Amino acid sequence: QVQLVESGGGSVQSGGSLRLSCAASGYTYNGYCMGWFRQAPGKGREGVAQIDRDGRTTYADSVKGRFTISQDNAKNTLYLQMNSLKPEDTAMYYCAARNFYCSFYIREYDYNYWGQGTQVTVSS
Repeated sequence: QVQLVESGGGSVQSGGSLRLSCAASGYTYNGYCMGWFRQAPGKGREGVAQIDRDGRTTYADSVKGRFTISQDNAKNTLYLQMNSLKPEDTAMYYCAARNFYCSFYIREYDYNYWGQGTQVTVSS
């Protein structure tokens, strides 16, 4: 059974940084893709970044140059380093995993497993 547990969310001022973590257990697939999504109040879930087993990454245009997705395979942990945070980055952030290789796009319906989310609030 796959379990994803996020941590690291919190409140920060505009321009600040946060690092999110996602501890994964029970997830062992040859086709491997993990990602971060976010959902702001009243909006749909948005793909933020994804990474495959070889470390190839994809980012949403809104976070390119500010966010970095990474992984520690030895610890089965996914990270999202968020720098230069803006109020519009305020959202619940979710870790996700899929049973196949990453697709070109970061799409919610491609993913099979989800964490419970961690809140990120950026004040101006």
